[in-house]
Amino acid sequence: MERRCIVSVVARPPVDTREWVSFEDEGEERTWVFDVTFLTSNWKCIFGEGCQGVLTGPAPELVQGCCSYGAHLIDKKDARRVEKVAKTLTAEEWENHGSKKPVIITNKHGELVTRIKGDACVFLNSPGFAAGAGCALHLAALKRGLNPLVYKPEVCWQLPLRREDQVEEDGHVVSTIRQWDRRHWGKGGLEFHWWCTEDPEAFVGTKPVYQEMQAELTEMVGATVFEQFQAYLRQRDQLRAQRVPLPHPAVRTRDPQATSPAPENPAAQNPAAQNPAAQNPAPQLADLASRAANLASQDAGSPRAGFGEDQHVTSPEQRTYLPE
Repeated sequence: MERRCIVSVVARPPVDTREWVSFEDEGEERTWVFDVTFLTSNWKCIFGEGCQGVLTGPAPELVQGCCSYGAHLIDKKDARRVEKVAKTLTAEEWENHGSKKPVIITNKHGELVTRIKGDACVFLNSPGFAAGAGCALHLAALKRGLNPLVYKPEVCWQLPLRREDQVEEDGHVVSTIRQWDRRHWGKGGLEFHWWCTEDPEAFVGTKPVYQEMQAELTEMVGATVFEQFQAYLRQRDQLRAQRVPLPHPAVRTRDPQATSPAPENPAAQNPAAQNPAAQNPAPQLADLASRAANLASQDAGSPRAGFGEDQHVTSPEQRTYLPE
């Protein structure tokens, strides 16, 4: 008699499960998608505090962070801005000050990039420099009381955030805000010994990413959209506290009083009305979040200008840092 062995396989959840949220832009034909898992995590930049860099082996003693390969400028406007800022740096702020060579060049692929000086970006101050190790643009901005995003190339101040814009056939744009992964660096990213968004040593911040990088996120998506995202997170936290799932938009009531007439005797027809804690708070909380979003401040500025004929939308987009 033939015997068959039946093996029962119990499915396990994938280890890379993430939480995402999407919502429509009220001002244009665009859907926003946010990586909630990363944006609510306690990741922080640990440059000079254990960062091993992006070389093929650990090199924390070099204090290069992700500056070893220089930066790709997204367009000529980005390049001109950085060049203009570079002219304001002093010898006390910038180790490579006084060099006659241009700070931005065109590589063999026709891309605008910061020049490599020695073994890193020309703007990188080495350990032991009086002004401190790290990006001279970053350090100078802080010294002058400015946010570093005013001085640095766009790809640099956005890291480890990434915005991806996908244009669908009907012209609708899907804009995704997510963390920067190894694959976003191109083939060279696979050779990195270490990358910060993959290592628990970098998840040691005291504030969630969306608060720590509020200025950067606001610049990337606009003040109105960022406030809508924050309103969603507030609603999410309230619903979780009440152990109530977020209803589907199709059945979510934005204004319960306007859509359903109140009964003559609410307490008699609905016993739960006598006990407010027993009521389902989802509609009311959703309404609060909607009202908060509607009261959001006007967008501080439109997205930056486009950066090439191959792009379909005007937005800051990060390019691969390493050659293919």
